Amino acid sequence: MTRLIGLVGAVAIMGVALFTAQAAELPVFDAHIHYSQDAWDVLSPKEAIAILRKAGVTRALVSSSSDEGTQKLLNEAPDLVVPELRPYRARGETSSWIRDDSVIPYLEERLGKFRYVAIGEFHLSGADADLSVPRRMVQLARQHGLMLHAHSDADAVERLFRQDPGARILWAHAGFEPAAKVREMLRKYRTLWADLSFRTEVASGGKVTDEWRALFLEFPDRFMLGTDTYVPDRWNQVPQNARWAREWLADLPRDVAERIAFRNAESVLADAYAKRK
Repeated sequence: MTRLIGLVGAVAIMGVALFTAQAAELPVFDAHIHYSQDAWDVLSPKEAIAILRKAGVTRALVSSSSDEGTQKLLNEAPDLVVPELRPYRARGETSSWIRDDSVIPYLEERLGKFRYVAIGEFHLSGADADLSVPRRMVQLARQHGLMLHAHSDADAVERLFRQDPGARILWAHAGFEPAAKVREMLRKYRTLWADLSFRTEVASGGKVTDEWRALFLEFPDRFMLGTDTYVPDRWNQVPQNARWAREWLADLPRDVAERIAFRNAESVLADAYAKRK
């Protein structure tokens, strides 16, 4: 009996070691990449794509200020880039866009010219979500069957769902809200997904924290990874972020790890984009 128990234990340890090794090679879908104008002179499209591929990023949700950056990367690697349309045409519009009526004709022009899977990432807080420009943007997303990628607090996300109960929202950084609030929102809205960029508190020393483990196990199909290359220097963090994510993903059941690493984003973003052809 002792020998049998020892054998079972050895097999279990081998299984964990095998999964850890496999997790180190997990493909990553990075659901929060920007290639904005200030990065163009620092990093060519070819170099940017090379960084993503070297990091084991097989797909990336890309938006940029302006959209020309997204189109540059898409032209360089249509097999890797899944494009979304940002309402910003230049740096410095993160707070002004919500009261800028010219944003809507810009979005309409781009939507008529190119194919996207989402509108975003946009910054929107609280009652500002009910202003006329964000409202019209929500209408455009519904009209074109697009997701909304919202860098928003929980209040703004609630308001977006009140405007369109059928909206599909990718919640950037999960609003930087505490885990308990993220759980509350995911339970309330079935078409809400959480982008984990900059949520470094999900794990420590390669181990997922108890509160986030509970969240991942309850909602294995609702989380996506992200880096957020909001400034050029963040591109240097893409490989490191992918390695860190694979490290803590190895602490989760294999099916959950794969969902968060790439399967959720593939089914929600890449598949939806492919159907828009």
